[in-house]
Amino acid sequence: MVPSEYVIRDVLVRVDPVELDGALQRWNEVYGEDDESLAIDGKTMRNAIDEQGDQTHIMSAIGHQTQNCYTQKKSVPCR
Repeated sequence: MVPSEYVIRDVLVRVDPVELDGALQRWNEVYGEDDESLAIDGKTMRNAIDEQGDQTHIMSAIGHQTQNCYTQKKSVPCR
């Protein structure tokens, strides 16, 4: 399931843009050297419910040229 525009905006409004930019640049320097671009994707896992009753969401970043999955992380619940 793709997050709605509202959810994406809500997340971006809460993030410090300078810190996000710096974090993405540092991450790209370390991991993205062999790829011209990265695909960032998110999924909601069916039947994966945590202790609070929320479904598990995961995010991943994959290089277009190398097809490497650089990171995959469980994210906070989307509400």
